Amino acid sequence: MRQLIIDIETTGLNFRLGDRIVELAAVELIDGKLTGRHFHNFINPERPIDSAAIAAHGLTPEFLSDKPRFGDIATELIAFVKGAELIAHNAIFDLGFINNELGLVDLGSVNELCPSIIDTLKLAKKLHPKRNNSLSALCSSYGISTSKRNRHDALVDANLLAELYLAGFASLRLDL
Repeated sequence: MRQLIIDIETTGLNFRLGDRIVELAAVELIDGKLTGRHFHNFINPERPIDSAAIAAHGLTPEFLSDKPRFGDIATELIAFVKGAELIAHNAIFDLGFINNELGLVDLGSVNELCPSIIDTLKLAKKLHPKRNNSLSALCSSYGISTSKRNRHDALVDANLLAELYLAGFASLRLDL
């Protein structure tokens, strides 16, 4: 089975208010093993970035100014994710943004491309009710080092989530 662990960074918290993706990463698992294959892009959002978002991920308009727009990477993203089961922490957030971006370039939605979606935040809340279920807190609980994580980084976070998923969530099922 092919699965992709996905993560994004954004200009803000609400795509309905015009916020956009600035970084997108997906790491591949096949039959429960990391393959080393991944998709990763920084994306020019063509809009200002909220100061709180810059503080979280460190991606500035200057850094992103020469990066591709989402439409420039969309067909490559679709080819990479098509047919895979997607796994994300707070999947509603990530997929809302990705579906919005795909819609802006008239390329459908992730739900049309992927047979199922697993939300590890939902799984964590089911396993650990009333606990902090952030990625950092869960990594700490499961003994996964976050030493490579200085701030939010889509590729680092996708790899951490892959480790977490394999360590404690792969045997559980709670599709969106």
